[in-house]
Amino acid sequence: MKKVILSAILMVAMSVSFVSCRETADKAKDATEQAGEAMGEAADATGEAAEGAMEKAGEAVDAAGEAVEDVKDAAGEAVDAAGEAVDKAKEAGEEVKDVVKD
Repeated sequence: MKKVILSAILMVAMSVSFVSCRETADKAKDATEQAGEAMGEAADATGEAAEGAMEKAGEAVDAAGEAVEDVKDAAGEAVDAAGEAVDKAKEAGEEVKDVVKD
């Protein structure tokens, strides 16, 4: 009788442990799948962030190029204005010379 009870207890203990191990394996599998999905989402977010940063960098380069062109144009206009001022000063100097000679 003692052997029957001990055998029954042993069978119950073994069946609980096998069921418990199976559940643990299922939980581990689910956790692995969730981790894989999280990694995929993180990679997508990183890719989107990098793409956004590249777009912003491109816009910044375009804006810098436009600024350089604006500065170049302004410098050219300043040189032209200075040249005109020098020409006018020369003309005025020539007129003063002519008046002084007369």
